[in-house]
Amino acid sequence: MGSFDFVTFFFFVAAVIIFLQLRSVLGRRTGNERQPYDPYTKREGAKAPAGTDISDDGKVVSLPRRDTPRAEGGFEAVDAYAKPGTDLNAGLREIAAADPAFNPKQFVEGAKIAYEMIVTAFADGDRKTLKNLLSREVYEGFVAAINERESRGETVKSSFVGVEKAEIVQAELKGSESAVTLRLVSQLISVTHDKDGKVVDGDAESVGEVNDVWTFARDTRSRDPNWKLIATEADA
Repeated sequence: MGSFDFVTFFFFVAAVIIFLQLRSVLGRRTGNERQPYDPYTKREGAKAPAGTDISDDGKVVSLPRRDTPRAEGGFEAVDAYAKPGTDLNAGLREIAAADPAFNPKQFVEGAKIAYEMIVTAFADGDRKTLKNLLSREVYEGFVAAINERESRGETVKSSFVGVEKAEIVQAELKGSESAVTLRLVSQLISVTHDKDGKVVDGDAESVGEVNDVWTFARDTRSRDPNWKLIATEADA
């Protein structure tokens, strides 16, 4: 994935700004359905220590240019990530064949940052950033939830502790569109206050574990390297 290994999945979002401010929340289920997205799903609280504005262009999830040559030997990176002969390996190989710069391991590292950036934008009510990162339907779900929260005068304070685990569980190429689904386990601290400052949800002193399944997609024919979140759901 290009000369910037870490940015193989991203469009090089202002790294300094990300480092300084990527510290917020996540949560619950929203998918292609248009129901409001509520990121604060049930969490298993355990006392723990408390745990960044995104670049103006909002470009986050990206692959290197398609003219990047595939390394000698073909699919070593794919085979190292997923056992040859499995459905996952086959799906990743299809994507890698359509986009020679694709590397599953690097993609996962990028996805972890994208995950944190998106939930941060949601907590901040940053619609501009979300619009650049989400598909239309997922964006509408997020915005509906933000609007509902704001209409009640509620505010969210949260700290993103980190992503404990992130792994690709499904990959496929439909026509020219590549789709990669990941299972993510994260730790976060969040608390929601009503308009009077009263806590209505969460606990500022407890870390919650959140399990999610997110799917990102991109048209491999497009010169736009940006991937977008097309579906999310809670992982029971």
